[in-house]
Amino acid sequence: MLPINGWLRDVVDAMIATSAESATPEQVRRALTSLMPPLADYWSRPLSDYAAFTYQTSAFHSPCAARLFAMERLQDVVRHAALRAGCSHEDAEGAACELRASPVMQTGPHCLLLFEPDAFYTHLFSLMGLQSHGRNWHLAYAGSTMSFNEAAKKGPGWLRVGGEILNVFGLSRSRMDGGSICCSSGPFRFALTNAAGKSAPNAYAARLLAQLPSSTFSTASEAIKTANASLWKASFPRAAKLLQLDDFDVADLIADHLDHSDSLLATALFRDGDADFLLNAIDGLNAGPWRGWIRRSTDFFWHVGRDRIAPLVLDDGWLRSVSSSHVSLEFKPHVLAQALRQHVLLPSLFMSFLVLSILPGVRALGGCRQTVYLPLMRHLAAGWVARSGDRNLLVDLRNDILPSLWGHRVLRRENADPYTEFEQVRDVDGWLSTYGQMPLADASGDLVSFTSDPIWAQMSRSLLAGVVGPDSPEWERSGFGR
Repeated sequence: MLPINGWLRDVVDAMIATSAESATPEQVRRALTSLMPPLADYWSRPLSDYAAFTYQTSAFHSPCAARLFAMERLQDVVRHAALRAGCSHEDAEGAACELRASPVMQTGPHCLLLFEPDAFYTHLFSLMGLQSHGRNWHLAYAGSTMSFNEAAKKGPGWLRVGGEILNVFGLSRSRMDGGSICCSSGPFRFALTNAAGKSAPNAYAARLLAQLPSSTFSTASEAIKTANASLWKASFPRAAKLLQLDDFDVADLIADHLDHSDSLLATALFRDGDADFLLNAIDGLNAGPWRGWIRRSTDFFWHVGRDRIAPLVLDDGWLRSVSSSHVSLEFKPHVLAQALRQHVLLPSLFMSFLVLSILPGVRALGGCRQTVYLPLMRHLAAGWVARSGDRNLLVDLRNDILPSLWGHRVLRRENADPYTEFEQVRDVDGWLSTYGQMPLADASGDLVSFTSDPIWAQMSRSLLAGVVGPDSPEWERSGFGR
């Protein structure tokens, strides 16, 4: 691979000559390395080296009151999530302490079954990094505001087992069309049905179905989280313990912030003009060369309906639904805190990362879009913090070390059927050793999540033209731009 400062000479003619809607894997690797220069040292090195790098961090230490408050609240949520998952008080405290000692969280996979390829190989990658530093807990944010209607037969409603693509819950097309997995539209029961409606149509599917919970659940996300906890203990008994946080956990976390009247979130977000400042800043990004990376899909929160979530707009001090005149909440801390605890509201992506990563100073490992949108979110947050006058937090945001790294779909296998492969060769250590020895460039494969996304083709062209880059002011808080 060519050194980073020589890449312009080799691709300039091709990039100018085409307006292709897809980038090549090589163009993606060059773009990633331009934005995140440390990657240059790892493309040809073993994947295990890069995994160790992503989990190498210093213990939490900050004189900033706002950051300390945010970390303590996040530790509280980790404790509660661990206790809900059946852990002892000692283990729950251990998980919270380890977060403080090694503040790194896997935030790439959404709420997907453990053996869904996008999730499974990312978990293996994380295990490499965790083992290299003797970590006992695998903290993962399993975003649950996703819907069933993703790409054909992909996402939380589908799983390849025994060479067949199966419907996880045996849902009809009408129930899957646009339904959000976090909504209480159940009951949901694991079924693993094929196109003919037959449950567990092959031996491997029958074996997996027997390992999945047989009870019913009100939400698909809770079913998946519960199944993952069980599958993880059975599949990786000697590995780091898995602790999943979902958007309901994050909703409670934000409510914890809002319940403290002197917290940064409860004060700075609700002063005159501050919320509008953030929304206008997002609009500003979308009017310039970084357009498309942070979407204003909803204003701060989603409304949770029976079968889908709905966007809200901030209008004259009220959050109102764009689709229903019956949904409106006053934009006040105590009102929103109550709605969050009642799970009437769920946080937007920006609000989630604000309390999971940006404010507490936790490194987030993510995928093809997060590698760009999280640094941009940090840029937005820095502008908001500057308005609040919290200079200590502003200094922390400037000095954070690699607060966002590529850590999802770093290991990717084509046409994968992880459960079948796992049942045939139950050797986790062997898998980690085999995959860990592969060079990062080979392990990451064809980078299809990047190359199939037109936004990365545009990013390649923008980097080439010098319109955006590591020296852009919007990249200043990325941890790479200095």
